Amino acid sequence: NKSSISNTACDSYTWPQNNVTYTSNGTYIDTTTNSAGCDSIVTLALTIKNSSNSSISDTACDSYTWAQNNVTYTTSGTYIDTTTNAAGCDSIVTLALTITNSSNSSSNNTVCDSYTWTQNNVTYTLSGVYTDTVTNAVGCDSIITLNLTVNSSNKSSISNTACDSYTWPQ
Repeated sequence: NKSSISNTACDSYTWPQNNVTYTSNGTYIDTTTNSAGCDSIVTLALTIKNSSNSSISDTACDSYTWAQNNVTYTTSGTYIDTTTNAAGCDSIVTLALTITNSSNSSSNNTVCDSYTWTQNNVTYTLSGVYTDTVTNAVGCDSIITLNLTVNSSNKSSISNTACDSYTWPQ
């Protein structure tokens, strides 16, 4: 009695005929005794396809959207996505992600007439909220905010005419 079967598997195949696990392509034969006491030969034509594994490392400021799965991550960690490769087996992609953070700072200043901000060397004469963005120590944005109040000095002039002397009445 002879029979043959064909099978395709990913990475490995355990043949129920003999409970042996195979990890490579090949033709495998198992011979048993049938109920009539004769040889029963079973042939397995096996094709093994392989899964694939890859990994990437990346660093981002504040958040990262992984093109692999379109998920946005806001914390550092190791993330895994499994899809199907061209062979029809698992394709496992591992992302080692480091998230660094932007920083913010602000100051409140009240001045007379004008203020030159040392952050950007600009002189302001009007009250307002001003920002400057630089790169912080971890390579992300550092947003610096100036809350500025500019008060105007009181200026007045007096014209008087006097003979010989004048006493100013402050």
